[in-house]
Amino acid sequence: MNNYLESTKILGINGIGRIGKLTFWNHLMLKHFDGFVLNAGRGVGKSMEDIVDFLTKDSTYGSLDTFLYGYTGKSCQIEITDRENGIFRINGVPVQILYDARNPRDINWAKRGVRLVVECTGTFNDPTRPADHPKGSVRGHLEAGAEKVICSAPFKIRDDSLKMPPDSGMFVYGVNHMKYDPDTHHIISAASCTTTGLAHMIKPLLETRETAEIITASMSTVHASTNNQNILDAVPKANDSDLRRNRSVFNNLIPTTTGAAIALEEILPEIKAIGFMADSVRVPISTASLITLNVTFNTKLSESGEPILSRAFLNDIYKSAAAGAQKDMLVFSEKQNVSSDMIGYRAAIVIEGVETHTRTGFMPIYAKTLKEYGIDSSQDIQIPVTHAKIFGWYDNELGSYVNFLGKLTVYIDKTMI
Repeated sequence: MNNYLESTKILGINGIGRIGKLTFWNHLMLKHFDGFVLNAGRGVGKSMEDIVDFLTKDSTYGSLDTFLYGYTGKSCQIEITDRENGIFRINGVPVQILYDARNPRDINWAKRGVRLVVECTGTFNDPTRPADHPKGSVRGHLEAGAEKVICSAPFKIRDDSLKMPPDSGMFVYGVNHMKYDPDTHHIISAASCTTTGLAHMIKPLLETRETAEIITASMSTVHASTNNQNILDAVPKANDSDLRRNRSVFNNLIPTTTGAAIALEEILPEIKAIGFMADSVRVPISTASLITLNVTFNTKLSESGEPILSRAFLNDIYKSAAAGAQKDMLVFSEKQNVSSDMIGYRAAIVIEGVETHTRTGFMPIYAKTLKEYGIDSSQDIQIPVTHAKIFGWYDNELGSYVNFLGKLTVYIDKTMI
């Protein structure tokens, strides 16, 4: 083994785009790892100074100095120590940059002492593809010497005839990460930013007796722009089905799809029986997004005929979760927030309590319908149901997703002997 960093606990990061760079920042702050290997997969700029400059500045979150130290005036100490092997140090922490390999199996993590890799390209997310797939595969990281790989995107199995491999699993920290089995799971997905926030919104409802009986549910995310959108209108690629993603991100609200509902079923299997729907509207801001969750509950009335489920009741559920099992993961707010208030906010979801709304009515089930299901009834039935609308903010890049991806990464690393 030729470990240039001479460190004992090294994190590999494949891809240094939005999530890859911010993952690096997050772990510099956490100080769990004492070295990093970042695979750019291509040349960057004209010198090492150019990639260091990229890694220490961000148009959304400011400088790495400000991220680590606030507005104290303190700066990171940066030193390029080995240009030939692409090594520099930030505050004494060694970082190696790799440029040559785009295919995961060619990166040679073993040579660099990397046991755990965070896959941040967004490209290699199909756990069924073999390591030698011509387009590359997440499994290539294992062949290159890594023992565990965490994808910063939901799994996407492209062949519908294939099922999730037994060594793969999708986890959201604070919701189902306890189901991770270090002896079984070697390819892990941390789901998506929206799924992370949504799972933390749904969890306390499923764990409360009065709200556990969900009839149906749906969500929309008003989502910040991402790098797979176009700055200006562009010609669609061959076979593009979502033509609106080719329209200018600066000038439009863009309805589009989201895989959050499908991923949520992997995180919370109870959702499969509900028939959950999800959609997204992209908006021209750089980060911070909003989930509007619509839920219809099978409910009861009090002895006086008042609905049991009310705005106050639902808000109390979230207050309890924020103070208890989901403390520091779910936050309940009674402020009137806007999206910029959420930039960098370190929580999976921030419930906007002032916008919680409920309405209870009666759903008729007719006698003739009951008879069609073999239930003998001579009269119609009126069942009380409560419809609720719940709002939740999340910083889809750093504060929510990268934060919880980092928590999952540290949790998994601690299980590795």
